Amino acid sequence: MSENTSEVLVGGVVLAVALGFLVYAGKTTGMTGGGSDYTLTASFRSADGVSVGTDVRLAGVKVGRVSDIRLDPESYRAKAVFTVREGINVPDDSAVAISSEGLLGGNYVEIMPGGSPFHFEPGDEIEFTQGSVSLVSLLMKFVSGGEQAPAGQ
Repeated sequence: MSENTSEVLVGGVVLAVALGFLVYAGKTTGMTGGGSDYTLTASFRSADGVSVGTDVRLAGVKVGRVSDIRLDPESYRAKAVFTVREGINVPDDSAVAISSEGLLGGNYVEIMPGGSPFHFEPGDEIEFTQGSVSLVSLLMKFVSGGEQAPAGQ
């Protein structure tokens, strides 16, 4: 009987540790349902490297994530819907850009706050946007020498 009890206790400890890891992973990745957020939208010429779940950052701090991204068939632009944590008021003259974490890092959506005393309401669209920059096209411009100077100069 004591052997059976020890097996049950060890099994309970293993389950508790597994549950602890799941809670830790949820909090670390921001996938937990804690806290409330509001949604904003933005339209980009190019949204390379952005998908559902991509971080939204303000001053380098994660404040939300992309919840939907799709092509607008009328404007042929990528329309991104993203969340921002409740309590973070984004000024209504802010801009949004798709930034890169580095040469080998992924992309994220960066909110660059403006100075307006008025703030976006849930569901508003941010007008000032900058799409992702293609690293390949930048390297091609560098290799080819960029724009050629007009003849005679």
